[in-house]
Amino acid sequence: MKPAVDSRRWISGACVALLALAACGGSGSSTNGSGGASGSGGSASSGGQSGSGGAVSSGGKTGSGGALASGGTSGSGGTVSSGGTTGSGGATGSGGESFPPTGGKSGSSGETASGGAAGGHTGGTGGSAPGSGGGGGATAAGCTRDFLKSTVDAYFTALAAHSSATLPLASNVKFTENGKVLMVGQDGLWKTAGTLKGAHSALDITTCSTATEAVVPDGTMDLPYALRLKLVNQQITEIETIAVHPGDYKVNGSAFASDTGAILMSDMTVHWEQAVPLAMQNTYSELTSWIDKYFKVFPAGVCNTASSCKRLENGGGSFSCSAGASCQAGTPTGTPVLKSHAIFADTDSGIGVGFDNFMGNCDMHIFKMYGGMVYQVDAILGACTSTGWDN
Repeated sequence: MKPAVDSRRWISGACVALLALAACGGSGSSTNGSGGASGSGGSASSGGQSGSGGAVSSGGKTGSGGALASGGTSGSGGTVSSGGTTGSGGATGSGGESFPPTGGKSGSSGETASGGAAGGHTGGTGGSAPGSGGGGGATAAGCTRDFLKSTVDAYFTALAAHSSATLPLASNVKFTENGKVLMVGQDGLWKTAGTLKGAHSALDITTCSTATEAVVPDGTMDLPYALRLKLVNQQITEIETIAVHPGDYKVNGSAFASDTGAILMSDMTVHWEQAVPLAMQNTYSELTSWIDKYFKVFPAGVCNTASSCKRLENGGGSFSCSAGASCQAGTPTGTPVLKSHAIFADTDSGIGVGFDNFMGNCDMHIFKMYGGMVYQVDAILGACTSTGWDN
């Protein structure tokens, strides 16, 4: 079904489609830029052998992480493939490892932020983010990636069984679905959910939080689904969910069609949970600052997006990330355009997450970032009067 891309809303004088990042006239699905090196065609293999058309640095490693620049310019010591940039979309990581694993994306329609070398980029100087946890080095007591992953898996197993009895729930656990405070294990999708169809998650050991974009059946209908878990002392204290039924998300009064198949297929190109090579990882602060700025000055905070970056809304749309958007310089000031209540990140996988009330919709934004560039932005959102977490 063709998405309703011609609806418009105005925010602070900017013409935007609801969550479509604005696009006066423009959905415009993007295509992968040609020439982004991955494997042959510019990424260096071990021992310093270059693929056809690619330059090679010593030992096949990008120098200084490979600085980002538009138009295929390398930073000091960085290597350049034809039409691509090092440090993003298929540039070599340490030891000649390429990322992403297949179908490397070239990019650089976004501006590089200050300090734009891989492993040390600033993805938009958005100021301090809620729950950012500083540099992300410290971990919550007893909180590991394996523990968080197993907890997410256990949640979806329990949801399909329509019982929360097996979950490590705190006595004061709070559960919301589409902004309504409900009884966990008893209300909402807990009554009707089927077996999980697919999901990808951000695992943040700093705040001991998880965020998941998923596809969950409700009877015979597959739904876009967002899940946030917060744990303290290995017990779940917060559960925030968004379950999007047909008609839940509207643009100017017209229903915007979901596409759960696109959510499931996105991992083929985005590699959501694939670990980013260390030399190409952004810091915790850089990941959280990117989404913090995105919300605060929307749609003027959409910085450092690759030319191939796509944005999905409940799986639908496949918009270009830069459509109708811009990148405002500097740190945001003044009243935020969009107020977030949870922002955190998974530095290993290069995933950042933000939850907010997006113009009358409960909303989760999840994005993939490496080498200082953003390659995918997905949103799960459905109508609500309050997120249930606004205060």
